[in-house]
Amino acid sequence: MRLGLMVVPLAFFALFFAWPVASIVERGLRPDGVWRFGRLGETLTRPEILDVLWFTLWQALASTALTLLIALPGAYVFARFEFPGKGLLRAVVTVPFVMPTVMVGTAFLALVGRGGLLDELWGVRLDTTVWAILLAHVFFNYAVVVRTVGGLWSQLDPRQEEAARVLGASRFTAWRTVTLPALAPAVAAAALMVFLFTAASFAVVQILGGPTYSTLETEIYRQTVDRFDLTTAAVLTLVQFVAVGVVLAVHARTVRRRETALKLVAPEQTARRPKGLGQRALFGGVLISIALLLVLPLAVLVERSFDTPDGYGLDYYRALQSVDPSGTFLVPLVDTIGNSLRYALVATALALVIGGLAAAALTRRAGRLVRGFDALLMLPLGVSAVTVGFGFLITLDEPPFDLRGSWILVPLAQALVGVPFVVRTMLPVLRAVDERLREAAAVLGASPLRAWREVDLPLVRRAVLIAAGFAFAVSLGEFGATVFIARPDSPTLPVAVARLLGRPGALNYGQAMALSTILMVVCAVSLLLLERLRAGRTASGEF
Repeated sequence: MRLGLMVVPLAFFALFFAWPVASIVERGLRPDGVWRFGRLGETLTRPEILDVLWFTLWQALASTALTLLIALPGAYVFARFEFPGKGLLRAVVTVPFVMPTVMVGTAFLALVGRGGLLDELWGVRLDTTVWAILLAHVFFNYAVVVRTVGGLWSQLDPRQEEAARVLGASRFTAWRTVTLPALAPAVAAAALMVFLFTAASFAVVQILGGPTYSTLETEIYRQTVDRFDLTTAAVLTLVQFVAVGVVLAVHARTVRRRETALKLVAPEQTARRPKGLGQRALFGGVLISIALLLVLPLAVLVERSFDTPDGYGLDYYRALQSVDPSGTFLVPLVDTIGNSLRYALVATALALVIGGLAAAALTRRAGRLVRGFDALLMLPLGVSAVTVGFGFLITLDEPPFDLRGSWILVPLAQALVGVPFVVRTMLPVLRAVDERLREAAAVLGASPLRAWREVDLPLVRRAVLIAAGFAFAVSLGEFGATVFIARPDSPTLPVAVARLLGRPGALNYGQAMALSTILMVVCAVSLLLLERLRAGRTASGEF
């Protein structure tokens, strides 16, 4: 049954991921029909390429450590504390993650760059420094830790830790020996996703780092688009494959040894009002960090969308309703909202089907085949979206897969990024389900399908909802691949924003800010609805 569940995800990844990426590599290393592997060494020994590799590695490690340091207290607060506006605040925390990365860089540029808020108030500038990049990465990935770790934390039975304290363990010892091992798979999964995102950082580094800093992603884009040097782009893509494979192998070996059946309870049973000075101080510190790191950049972004040359007003929003006279956009920019929502809904459906089948196939531990399948599902998070998007254009152009003129191409690209989130969200919960429950269902005569429907599904329903929210969110904000394949008559919000930012003039900049504000509102409303839906259900499995 496990191999049967793998068929659809494997076919999807082979057709829409492996084939496009392999085509780029082939064109770069086999330009005249003969493989030239000697170019690997030539490219990787160039000093500028070595600098790019080193910066990509250490900034990703630093970003991951800083994100965990700042976000883990937030994960605890959302998991264990009950307070007014919790659902709204959870949606606000998630909004930065779904923003296009180009807008994350722009928001921080407006905050810490020349003429930004900090420059105007205190003369402080952080643009073209690594600190701006690291803080922007925390801004972008905070929700990954809160959702992934906090979801499991909220369902761990606190009585297990209380029992350890009754036996004489201190609060820290009980947490270290009972709670931390149970959280380890979720923390490792969150760290893995943050590392892959920051290692493949593109727009944030390009906007905030300037010409001083470059990651593998920005270098692949520059070599592909600016220089059309497919050889260098192909070599760097292979480096990404190897690096991501090593990370996934280490992660799988570490987490696989520590995953056990957990006693999960409903989150409503674990959340309490903060009590005592320590808990209130922690709660206040988390709120302050959210306000400074997450809300302030968004507030600056909104303020710029209303700040017109004639004073504060709605001029930039009204301009979205007119057709661009330059011909860059063939439809009013306001139509991009509907385009993005339609694409994201289709991409979410695809990601849930493919990711759900994959997670079910990976539920029980198995040999190298299943572990390799697990690693394959994570590759889109660490491989250049530029490579994937460009690969779509050069591969899906002949029957029976001539899709370059079809609207479905955009949701397919977005689903590639959504599937890993569905898998990583559902898999820890599926593996935490006590195997004896499935065995009991089988003894009573239930088929494997019915056992999954009666045992697994009720326990992971909440995880499915969170997975759907993540898939929808990342689809709305996907930019790297979509910018290559979105048609001029149906651009998405991130593509429209990037094109506006690339054009001079206050009107274009203001329209970009207005579109970004609309995107934030759409995401916030969608996530708030999801929070209400989650609150109305009783299940175990929240990530």
